[in-house]
Amino acid sequence: MTFHQLLKEQGTFITLEKGAYLFKQGELNRSLYFVQSGLLKGFYISENGAESVKSFILANDVIGNLTALVDNQVCTFNVIALQEVSLIALPYDTLITQTKLDHGLASGVIELLMKLAIKKERREYEFLCLSPEQRYLKLIEQSELLMTQVTQIDIAGYLGITPVSLSRIKKRIEQGQQ
Repeated sequence: MTFHQLLKEQGTFITLEKGAYLFKQGELNRSLYFVQSGLLKGFYISENGAESVKSFILANDVIGNLTALVDNQVCTFNVIALQEVSLIALPYDTLITQTKLDHGLASGVIELLMKLAIKKERREYEFLCLSPEQRYLKLIEQSELLMTQVTQIDIAGYLGITPVSLSRIKKRIEQGQQ
């Protein structure tokens, strides 16, 4: 059985309206979600109320809070729908039970986890080794779709800069192209 077959056979199809939370920081959520369509934002809220954008979750992505899933603790970040989203929810316990029974499924889940690890490794590299302008250019290169569907405030939050800094970067880039 493949991961997608498991989702279809044992998952629950759900729809979120724009602005609805999939899960919230501080709550327990023991499911993984496969995004069929739409766009979500993963973000942290600090103790002083500042928002930091962790990721944008697109169609065909899988999202879950690993701290909540594996360690049975509360979620460490929020996920909100930026537009209407169709998902398939799969309880973590179902995934674990099925992977113990099906080595092909277990291999597929390992592959999925490796892709997630690579994505996180790239994000860490970008934050630690690239300038905000380089991160912005890389984001444009990776996903022009995001540039049209995400607010400038969210893009700035994802890049780890203020909206004013993002505006300055965009202006410098425009001037450099003239």
